[in-house]
Amino acid sequence: MPVKQVIVIRKDLKMRRGKEIAQGSHASMAFLSNRIRKELDQKHPLPWAGTVKLLDVLHLSEQEIEWIKNSFAKVTVRVNSEEELMEVKQKAEDEGLVCELIVDSGKTEFDGVPTPTCIAIGPDDAEKIDKVTGDLKLY
Repeated sequence: MPVKQVIVIRKDLKMRRGKEIAQGSHASMAFLSNRIRKELDQKHPLPWAGTVKLLDVLHLSEQEIEWIKNSFAKVTVRVNSEEELMEVKQKAEDEGLVCELIVDSGKTEFDGVPTPTCIAIGPDDAEKIDKVTGDLKLY
């Protein structure tokens, strides 16, 4: 079964193109980087320091490993409000999908106000993700 990740970006924020790309990139890697941070915060030995294997400490699913090893397939879709973004996030979580919310700090845009900009769903089976995002418009 094909594996992919879907990035959902808020169109209503009218972010600069570079900001949109950066936010989407943060979202795409959050499922992995958050797990690495968690392991480092728990003071585990660094994954590359001898006996601990990276895949063991990160607890990657079969689909996540498949995505990393093979395709990195991503689709970017849009929503038009924070409310829509949060509805999609909840729907994804209700389906048991990994969903990472990115909240921009507001330092370069949004007048210093932390602002939810996007989410990444997956990577997981495309069919499972499509149940949640299949009706959203491409970005």
